[in-house]
Amino acid sequence: MHRRASRAPQRYDTAIDRAGLALGAGSALAGLIVLALVLLGGQSDPLNLLKGWLIGSVFSGIAITAVGGPIWLALHVAGLRRAWHAALVGAMTAMLIFVGAQTYGFGMFAMPEIDGRTWLFRWLSALASSALLAVISAIIAALMWRIAYRRRTD
Repeated sequence: MHRRASRAPQRYDTAIDRAGLALGAGSALAGLIVLALVLLGGQSDPLNLLKGWLIGSVFSGIAITAVGGPIWLALHVAGLRRAWHAALVGAMTAMLIFVGAQTYGFGMFAMPEIDGRTWLFRWLSALASSALLAVISAIIAALMWRIAYRRRTD
């Protein structure tokens, strides 16, 4: 094989049906996170666990579509369609959402009176717990990418 041909960039394409399957899979996987949280909260009734997973899946699907969808569409149009691009979008959006939620909108909204040390520990806690969710979100986004994208055969 010619050297330049082996270095040619891989091109990836998707179709609406595969994108829909990826969204469904991502929603179901994100719903499992909600299910785990419900289990950790002490719930053991199978019907309530099923409801927690379903509600988590539905709202995760809405969030993935509303937040990640426009970002991914911009990257797709720009030609940035690799798995690591998807993982980066998943990780960064999750990190921003969860850190913002735990720090009163990055300190922009009204918050209770706290001293500097408490504020520092709140930020450290928010970054640590959000980093865990960002890693999980990156894995889910990469799995969604794998379902949605195939190499273009020109």
